[in-house]
Amino acid sequence: MTDKRSPEYLTIGRVLAPWGIKGEAKVEIITDFPDRFALLNRVYLGEEHLPYKLEGFRRHKQFALLKLAGLDDPVAVSELAGLFVEIPAAEAMPLGADEYYEHQIIGLEVWTTEGQHLGRVREILFTGGNEVYVVQDKGQEVLIPALKETVPEIDLAKGRMIVRLLAGLV
Repeated sequence: MTDKRSPEYLTIGRVLAPWGIKGEAKVEIITDFPDRFALLNRVYLGEEHLPYKLEGFRRHKQFALLKLAGLDDPVAVSELAGLFVEIPAAEAMPLGADEYYEHQIIGLEVWTTEGQHLGRVREILFTGGNEVYVVQDKGQEVLIPALKETVPEIDLAKGRMIVRLLAGLV
């Protein structure tokens, strides 16, 4: 079964501003794998996915500092501010068992262990402790904590998630 939720590109950062005078870009890291920047040869910027060769990467606090080929001064880098830094989905970091990318979860049909259809996952809330899946169907909304005890099964091939409702969730 082809995964219709797979995007062509995945966002791993967002250009914030120039850094220094040699054309580095300060980038907000939007990935759980910040060291992946060191493995890249090329990144793609903006909605047009303009390719840029990655000449250098280093960490500075919670940010990535990227040196992109052809951008050698702060003025050139400043024109990229706000653009998302993306990679082809085929270059995504492999995940462990029971780990999923957001795009794999959004859109899944949600069923209870008793066979009741609850709707589809429309959003994922990041609460700090654990994620929460927002499931909607016909105006009804259910919040499902993304914990093994409440989500015993995710079947990407079938496009569904099985949940065990705890008291008070519905």
